[in-house]
Amino acid sequence: MKLWVGLGNPGPKYAGNRHNIGWMAVERIAEDHGFAPWRSKFQGSLTEGSLKGEKVLLLKPETFMNLSGQSVGEAMRFYKLSPADVTVFHDELDLAPGKVRVKQGGGHAGHNGLRSIHQHIGEAYQRIRLGIGHPGHKDRVAGYVLSDFAKADQDWLDDVLRGVSDGAPALASDDTGRFQNAVALRTAPPRSSEKASETKIPIDKTKANRAEPNKTDDTRSPLQKLVDRFK
Repeated sequence: MKLWVGLGNPGPKYAGNRHNIGWMAVERIAEDHGFAPWRSKFQGSLTEGSLKGEKVLLLKPETFMNLSGQSVGEAMRFYKLSPADVTVFHDELDLAPGKVRVKQGGGHAGHNGLRSIHQHIGEAYQRIRLGIGHPGHKDRVAGYVLSDFAKADQDWLDDVLRGVSDGAPALASDDTGRFQNAVALRTAPPRSSEKASETKIPIDKTKANRAEPNKTDDTRSPLQKLVDRFK
């Protein structure tokens, strides 16, 4: 059994925030893969389903970001899971928008949701880092992450969520390489020129091999050529 956690803040005020991309990711997985209806549990919303024969629990802590660890710790203890069974989907300032990376263990890099989880279960859990970019100065970070994605972000955001959902079965099987490939196929598809080069236009060999008249051997006078045209 695996516990996948999407970080975010509860309520419609925060639903479209950059800080809530973790919530968006697990919601997309639940929707695309036929998970059970969400229900209130462990100070959050929980659903369960199966991916590649592996039982997966999806959790959205509703304690607000800074206390996310309370919800995660409670669910982990109830199901007798270890930190190695936990994967957390979260926003990542240090990755460009549209980039997705998998990380095992390590520090929280100042992310308050991860900081809280560290306090409750330690650091030996897996993270899916969902890039949202950086506003450019640390003083602008709070306002940036608690603001909604811009309209210009919607295309790449949808690609990321689709890619994460496509790769979810591979992630459940611990194949992080295939998971990232699935994301890349959505976020960085082959360019149209590359596709065109791969699709070779068939050549009509009959036409290609058909001998064309040698224009230099034509000794007719201009008048004769004109007469021949109207024969």
